[in-house]
Parts: sequence; C-alpha cells; structure tokens
Amino acid sequence: MKKKTTLDIISESQRAILYSISFEKDGTTEFEKFVLEFESNAQYNSDYQRIIAALQAILDNGALERFFRPEGKINDNVHTIPIDGGKLRLYCLRISEQIIILGNGGVKSTRSYQEYPKLYGYVLDLQRFEKILKENMEKGYISVDEKELCGSDNIIFEI
Repeated sequence: MKKKTTLDIISESQRAILYSISFEKDGTTEFEKFVLEFESNAQYNSDYQRIIAALQAILDNGALERFFRPEGKINDNVHTIPIDGGKLRLYCLRISEQIIILGNGGVKSTRSYQEYPKLYGYVLDLQRFEKILKENMEKGYISVDEKELCGSDNIIFEI
C-alpha cells in the first residue's frame, strides 16, 4: 500500500531551506516527530543539541557537503546529521546546497541502519520520496528555483 505524503517547509534563511515530509495520516512532519521524541530526552540531549546546531549552521551557511555524511545507496541523496560521533541520527535528503528534505531519525544502536527496522524504514521512506520527487521534476511538475522547490506545495506524493 502506498503512503500519501506532502512536503512542508520547516525553516528557511537566505542560504538554505529545510523541508520535511509529512504523511497524510497524521499531518505531523517526520522532523517534528523526531523533535517530539528527542527534544526532552536527557540521555540523548547532547546528540540532539549537536543535530540542532548542525541545522542552524546549514541555515546560516548553506547545505554544504561538509555538514552531512552519506548514508543511503550510491545513487541516492540520503545523508545523516551529524557527521561526527554520538548515537542519535537524523536522516535527510540533500537535494542541493540550498535545499534539504528532513526525514526522521533515531538512536543507531546497530552497526548499520539496515539492521534496525525503524531506522531502515526512515531511510526507505526518503529513498522512495526522492524517486517520486525526481519523476515529478523530470515531468516538469516541480522545478528548483535557487533555494526552493517550486510546485511541490500542490502535490500529494505517493510513496
């Protein structure tokens, strides 16, 4: 069964825009779910603060490659924040140096995200979303205008 999702703006600056996917069933973005789960979690507070600081650095400087660690397959744009230490991960799509699509994340307690079903699901959602996004871009329904995905606010994506 396909899941219906939309793309919502989380935050923007002169240098970058942060989007997040939102599944139709609950209307909460995946990034908001991540924040709700870890914002008040004392055990992972320093990891959470490092991720929030990285997002602020992205807004201040742009989505430069140095802020991300490639995480998915070679042919996709799935990355993780932060690039250094800690157990907490936030998965995202780095579309360009101005556009990031945030997913969800969690505690990486296994050697790889594929070994933990919850994290693997988050990465799969982003990979599927990116595939549909690229198809919409090829068809001309969505275009990139500097730091914005034009036309994405009118589309319900089925992943």
